[in-house]
Amino acid sequence: MSDLLRAPAETKYADELDWLESIDDSPKPFSWRLSPKMVRLFILGSEPSDGLDREISQKWFGDRSFVERSIVTLASDRGLLLIGDPGTGKSWLAELLSAAISRNSTLVVQGTAGTTEDHIKYSWNVSMVIAKGQSRESMIPSPIMTAMETGAIGRFEELTRSTSDVQDALISILSEKYISVPELDGDSDNIVFAKPGFSVIATANSRDRGVNDLSSALKRRFNFVRIPVVTNKKSEAEIVRFRTEELLRRHRIELDVPPTLLDVLLQSFADLRASAAAAGSDDEKLESALSTAEQIGVLEDSILHSNFFGERALTARTLASSLVGSLARREPEDLAILNKYLHGVVEPRSKDEGGAWPEFLEGGRDAIATLS
Repeated sequence: MSDLLRAPAETKYADELDWLESIDDSPKPFSWRLSPKMVRLFILGSEPSDGLDREISQKWFGDRSFVERSIVTLASDRGLLLIGDPGTGKSWLAELLSAAISRNSTLVVQGTAGTTEDHIKYSWNVSMVIAKGQSRESMIPSPIMTAMETGAIGRFEELTRSTSDVQDALISILSEKYISVPELDGDSDNIVFAKPGFSVIATANSRDRGVNDLSSALKRRFNFVRIPVVTNKKSEAEIVRFRTEELLRRHRIELDVPPTLLDVLLQSFADLRASAAAAGSDDEKLESALSTAEQIGVLEDSILHSNFFGERALTARTLASSLVGSLARREPEDLAILNKYLHGVVEPRSKDEGGAWPEFLEGGRDAIATLS
């Protein structure tokens, strides 16, 4: 695992999954590796009341009802669509579900404008077709077809980014649970049937509404689980802290993140979200979604900068510089919004509360001056 830039969840948490599987005596749907209760426990973590001999870490932070509804959906014959704003943890939840159920979260199709029907069905090894003709051996199955053949979970990221033709091809897979291969007509292998346990987890960005809207036929094949933006400070602090600890371990960095600076980061994002909600037009809003994921990105940037170019200690100045650098995507609009925030909110707060805020204000001003 240390040789991988980013290990999939089933590799990263293999020890936990092995242990949970060894003690799991509850009924399992289809070919699932873990029972629904153990899948939930793997994702949300254990509590003392569970009476386990070891602690299971919490990996996804959110309402347990979202996880339970997702698990129940996958135990049925319907697909699961996780929908929400960017950075709400949709893809991470999909990966954890796939890892716990199938021990394989890598059967993924990435939806883009260039995604074709071949990406969700099959393509051909041209050299083998020339040498031996079209056959099952010369066919290259898509990740979705592989999931069907093995009774596993297939994932489709950013479904609404793909065109209507691709979405229509997915309808037949979810409805009929097989893929026909007309090139192999007359061959007994010209239909690939899904094995029990196969399902699809798709994700969609709620901000992409109108890009390639889902048809009503495709919507009927999915159960929708809407993942809201985390607004509870305690929950968001847990997520940021969890991801930060992972970052420090991965980079083997020994650097202290003072709780006061984490509070400054959380409060800054809360302030900017409130400002965006009160804005009268898009020009008065930052282009950033101000998601928890972007908050983690700001902290990651400031930690790495402090480690490589600072005094190996995170400061409010570096944090402010990273925040401005990460969120200022449009010039001059975003810089003007951030400058207004610093003068209208941070400056009075730095006078009233002191602490890390004066240094944060100074660092933000310097960063804006550099970018202007």
